[in-house]
Amino acid sequence: MSVRLYVGNLPQSFDDKELTALFTSVGEGVRFKTVQDRETGACRGFGFANVDDEKLADLVIEQLNGRDFGGNSLRIERSERRDSRAGASTDRRPGASTATVSRKAVNKVVHSDTISEGAPDPRWAGELAKLKSLLANQTAAV
Repeated sequence: MSVRLYVGNLPQSFDDKELTALFTSVGEGVRFKTVQDRETGACRGFGFANVDDEKLADLVIEQLNGRDFGGNSLRIERSERRDSRAGASTDRRPGASTATVSRKAVNKVVHSDTISEGAPDPRWAGELAKLKSLLANQTAAV
């Protein structure tokens, strides 16, 4: 079974043969493909390598992750398959997916209109601080 590796932090322009030679210096059986911009055809800064063997994949990551290539340090790690994500749809046309995507519930409150008992309304915190300082100055002067 082949292992797919993410190869990131690639320079905007580089020779594919140089990168292929870098991979083959680690071992045979590594195939690499860059991801290119649809409009310009330039490299988007990353690509994917398919490696035939688990041990070879670990060796590629160990030897090439962080290595300088074209002035950038390469970032190489195992890639997650797109279809392994929950709720992922491979059809990206508008309206093509009728299934709802379930997302992880996040219990974060960014803003709430409800006031906790005993706590000041957060919408008036600035005004409340001004009033407290005015009241403190009045009692100190008396």
